[in-house]
Amino acid sequence: MADKKDKAEKTTEKKPKKAPEGKPEGKADAKGAKGGGKGEAKGGKGGGGSKSSEDKGEKAKKVVSTTQAVAPRFAEKYEKQVVPVLTKQFGYKNPNQVPRLQKIVVNMGLGAAVTNPKIIDTAVEELRAITGQKPIVTRAKKAIANFKLRTGIPIGAVVTLRRGRMWEFLDRLVTLALPRTRDFRGVSRKAFDGKGNYTLGLREQIIFPEINYDRIDVVKGLNISFVTSARTDEEGRALLQHLGMPFRAA
Repeated sequence: MADKKDKAEKTTEKKPKKAPEGKPEGKADAKGAKGGGKGEAKGGKGGGGSKSSEDKGEKAKKVVSTTQAVAPRFAEKYEKQVVPVLTKQFGYKNPNQVPRLQKIVVNMGLGAAVTNPKIIDTAVEELRAITGQKPIVTRAKKAIANFKLRTGIPIGAVVTLRRGRMWEFLDRLVTLALPRTRDFRGVSRKAFDGKGNYTLGLREQIIFPEINYDRIDVVKGLNISFVTSARTDEEGRALLQHLGMPFRAA
């Protein structure tokens, strides 16, 4: 019996021990370490990307434009030539009394748009090319049965120019457009409204060099209104005449 007990003890000693329960945790730790390493590596890459974007931003900030803004030619002409002449002519005591050009309104009325709505699109593009500013489409406020006009139908386009664009448009109008008018003998001296504002009517838009004659579908007329701060027609006429408006001989 003693020999049997000794053999049983030896067999129990030779049996391999089971793996401890902590080993799977070790594997999980190893996996976690690998995952953490990958996350840190990705984070490192992301950090490098942010640094590169910061470097690009710094380089973009360092770029400085060397072009200088040039003031409109007619704006300088008004300040240096027209103001002293008008002050001497009318005897102004305060520089603020000298009349000035406030805005220019270019309007194109299109009655044919009632039957041909596509003409509005071409008018908008032409006005944009002439003035350098996006026009506003005007719509009918009343319905007139005799003209087949309904409320809300687009019947024209208008542009209001101020400051730099106003002076540049006046320069192109006086220097380039009006001399290209057929049988041009000057503009009317009587088209004032009694308060120093002047309205000029043009029969053709093709006098402006920005218009491509080959792409015109219909010849359109337009009205150009010069709004000034003059109190009388005489002051407004003198202002426009000194700015270069070619008035017809009286």
